[in-house]
Amino acid sequence: MADFGYSCMVLALICAVWSVLALWRGSQTRTPELVRSGERAAITVGLLLTFCSLSLIRAFVTDDFSILYVAQNSNSTQPTIYKVTALWGGQAGSLLLWVWILSIYALVVTVQNRRRIRGLMPAVTGTLMTVVTFFLVLLQFVSNPFQPTGRAVVEGSGLNPLLQNPFMASHPPSLYMGYVGVAVPFAFAMAAMLTGRLDNEWIVTIRRWSLFAWFFLGIGILQGGYWAYVELGWGGYWAWDPVENASLMPWLTLTAFIHSVMIQEKKGMLKVWNLILIILTFCLSIFGTFITRSGVISSVHSFTKSTLGPWFAGFWIAIILVSAALLVLRLPRLKTENSIESMLSRESAFLFNNIAFLAICFTVFWGTVYPILSEALQGTRVSVGAPWFNQWIVPMGLGLIFITGVGPLIAWRRASGQNLRRNFTLPAAAALITAAALALLGARHMRALLAFALCAFVLATIALELYRGARARMRTASVGFLQGLAGLVGRNKRRYGGYLVHVGMVMIFVGITGSAAFQQEAVAHIRRGESFQLGPYRMQFVDTSSSHDPHKDVLSATLDVYRGDEKVSTLRPEKYFYRAMEQPTTEVAIYGMFHWPPNLADDLYTILVDADPAAGGYVFKAYLNPLVSWIWLGGLVVILGTNVAVLPEFDRQRAAARELSAREARTVAS
Repeated sequence: MADFGYSCMVLALICAVWSVLALWRGSQTRTPELVRSGERAAITVGLLLTFCSLSLIRAFVTDDFSILYVAQNSNSTQPTIYKVTALWGGQAGSLLLWVWILSIYALVVTVQNRRRIRGLMPAVTGTLMTVVTFFLVLLQFVSNPFQPTGRAVVEGSGLNPLLQNPFMASHPPSLYMGYVGVAVPFAFAMAAMLTGRLDNEWIVTIRRWSLFAWFFLGIGILQGGYWAYVELGWGGYWAWDPVENASLMPWLTLTAFIHSVMIQEKKGMLKVWNLILIILTFCLSIFGTFITRSGVISSVHSFTKSTLGPWFAGFWIAIILVSAALLVLRLPRLKTENSIESMLSRESAFLFNNIAFLAICFTVFWGTVYPILSEALQGTRVSVGAPWFNQWIVPMGLGLIFITGVGPLIAWRRASGQNLRRNFTLPAAAALITAAALALLGARHMRALLAFALCAFVLATIALELYRGARARMRTASVGFLQGLAGLVGRNKRRYGGYLVHVGMVMIFVGITGSAAFQQEAVAHIRRGESFQLGPYRMQFVDTSSSHDPHKDVLSATLDVYRGDEKVSTLRPEKYFYRAMEQPTTEVAIYGMFHWPPNLADDLYTILVDADPAAGGYVFKAYLNPLVSWIWLGGLVVILGTNVAVLPEFDRQRAAARELSAREARTVAS
């Protein structure tokens, strides 16, 4: 199977190179046969890399330690799920996953558009195959996942214990689906510039692809946050780690693109800006892959130093130079059809929204690369931690939340004083009432009060928009309020799905604010039968137990949790010791949203820090994280809203079909 997988990888590289050459030559000479051959080669690459990846997965499942990568990242005692996820547990396998996903995207795009936008497709597929070729060259010559061990190996080293968590089965693939997914909009942007077809055709085509990549990138980030929350045992979910930042940056620029592209569709504006955003997003996805695999940064997520750094740096620079050259070449044909007439307009709100996203992205980028630059230029690595990021990004995030509330209700072109009073009096009142109520309840954290007030402002603007739309629908269709609301959403799924996404993002912001501003912690050195207090909860240490399986030893502590005199839960924080790796890990226990009844107000987060069974002394640490469950619930709302937004607009499709039929009938008649 190793030979078969390696052979598929070599054949995939040959087919990818042929695809690029055939598509380029076929489009230059207008030879359909060459174009078709290049597209078939691209489809073949997807199939070959599927066989290649499945053969490596089979090697993991069957404990084939004759392959070095398998021996380094698995052993025979690992559960099967972690043998499969070991595919992306190391450097070579994660690169294979990257290019495998990209090849499937290229296959789908090629088949999906085999009869559509034929003027763009050779350049689109050629761009995707160029990226595939780069990654296959790395796998072939720099980081081969099928490299033989070279000696008899009875047992493998095993997967990093920190990666042996159920969310590591979904977090990396989700993140890669987003990371790699931005290559598709980038390929269409490059094709539009290469061919000179700079109308809105490419924008309309990539709408769902952009949402698809944005969705999976966001879900991957949330899953990574939850993995850090439950696995690393530090009470938090986001530490401004360089690899966390690397996933956040393309999400920010892609979010800006999804917003600004609506202005191009409706008003013919921001054409150059949108091209810059999609190029920047793809460059940031490659940058994230570079810093993860080059070893230039230190992170729990990153791999050790390797020879991949210069390859990725060179590829990244080449993308920037080629994209910039094409953009400059096409500038005369990217003239804006309209201009912003007033700073008090929906167009300007979208523009300020983009500026806020880019400002946050630049701040994250600078904080991520500054230690690297400092070490390269001065020989001293300067640490940039969470306080620095929070100092700059929190104010920008508050401004972004405010713009999110203003954008949907402000008028196009120019807002009048009457429009502003009509649309923002109630939301402003909701914000003031929220701030006053929280202050009366004892909240004194000023940034938190402002954040909660702005969240109330945004939710009020969305509720007002839905109410007015449903009322109008009631009058025109003579239906009840709920029917009117359902009809309103059904007729414009993209718009109201977007509002639902905004609700989810507000919920996430509420969770971040509450858990960051009001977190409490306690450390207790106690014996059996003793207890300690944190906030309204009292935790009584009952006993410990131990267990063993072929893979690890487990020490579990039992804590009864009381709120007042009422017992509300029993928690079992644990310590694992993985025998093959001789490495301990801490497994937390949480009283929160996954208990029944769910506790959505706060998470009681407990850790068994140290144990001395002989002396009977144990050390526990506990955190009280208010509202943190709202982050994960907000993620579910974002999932729902995105799915609503990408549903087909059947009414519009039928109207477009009728218009097309009418045009064809007029053509026949004339």
